[in-house]
Amino acid sequence: MMRKLVLLVVALLFVSCAKTYDPLSGREVFTILPTSEEIKIGKMYVPLAIDENDGRYPDKEVQQYIKQLGEKIAEHTPRKLDYQFYLVNTQAVNAFALPGGFIFVNRGLVLSLDKEDELAGVIAHELAHVNARHHARFLEKVYGMNILLSIAGIFAYQTKYGDILMNFGKIGAQLISLKWSRDQEREADRLGVRFAYDAGYDPRGLLDTFKIFKKMEKVKQPEWLLTHPLPETRIKEVKALIKKLDLNKPLIKDSPNFHRIKNKLEKTKPSFDLYYKAKEKLAKKKKLAALELLNKALEIYPENNAALTLKAFILLSEDKFKEGTQLAVKAAQLDELYFKPHFFAGYGYFKLKKYRKSIDYLERAKELIPNFPDVYYFLGRDYEAIGKLSLAAKNYEKALKLTDGKRGWEKDAQRRLRKILGY
Repeated sequence: MMRKLVLLVVALLFVSCAKTYDPLSGREVFTILPTSEEIKIGKMYVPLAIDENDGRYPDKEVQQYIKQLGEKIAEHTPRKLDYQFYLVNTQAVNAFALPGGFIFVNRGLVLSLDKEDELAGVIAHELAHVNARHHARFLEKVYGMNILLSIAGIFAYQTKYGDILMNFGKIGAQLISLKWSRDQEREADRLGVRFAYDAGYDPRGLLDTFKIFKKMEKVKQPEWLLTHPLPETRIKEVKALIKKLDLNKPLIKDSPNFHRIKNKLEKTKPSFDLYYKAKEKLAKKKKLAALELLNKALEIYPENNAALTLKAFILLSEDKFKEGTQLAVKAAQLDELYFKPHFFAGYGYFKLKKYRKSIDYLERAKELIPNFPDVYYFLGRDYEAIGKLSLAAKNYEKALKLTDGKRGWEKDAQRRLRKILGY
């Protein structure tokens, strides 16, 4: 009996696996998570990653530079995916990737580097994690097939969300801050050095980046080192890898483009520094001081979408709905993937009794991050206000299912839901 049970389990596992081609080894392999589903999951978490890192840097030229640099390196990777590259506003010195080929470079990282080959080395390293399927393997190991397909189903709007939304934020937080093992880092180093070199960049740029991080570590450890440990043995292994390459051929060390982009970031850095000081003041409940700092930040850089969003939040919390909503709308227009300003705009329009405009922004916010309970509550209020009671009821139900019970609107949502359903 036990033998039959074991055989059944093995058979089920085999059926649940998909056969795919491993471009690194050239062999056929079986995987629980097919590439198509891996991409869907990665894409699902892009807005969460953007929101957690204060939005995308609001300059098309900067974004285009990161995109072109990333694509140039990605051309030399064996996994042929539709890679996407983003520069996000956070000052943290870091870069990271999501499953399926979504690569994030932090503003703080670019500001800490001196040459283009250093940035190329970091991007190549993140591409290596994707090509080695490190994120996908983490998901396969920690979560079962059902939950992974449910996440992908949320993105494809093929499920009714179900209980998977309860785990959405937890999974996203893990993906954004994955800590790699020594073997995974060794593999990513090996591949990353190769990718950068094949793309024409001096692979020693990665070693120069390591040196910069080591110097910074004496003051404050860069966030990249928290997720990418850097023992001396790893540095020695990278040096050994590079020694095997022909370093006499023409290799790109730097470019005017890198310095033009970095100069743009340096000019707007004072604005973002003021934004982070404002966040600190707000955490201490000093709203007036925070507003003064944000006003200075926006004088320096009017398109600072992180500052616009935080100022909108403060104004809305002070019942200044018209001005707060206008700022949120501007921030949302600067970054269509940034959740917070979309939610704030929706909330502001609700307070202004412009329910259809509120619905537009809240529905978009729901698409971006589908597990935020307040979005559903205010959508319920909007739909109820325009007489669409069945939609109102569905949103109240979802809000009550997702809430932690500390939002302040739970009793009102329950009362309104009972009235709609007639009990």
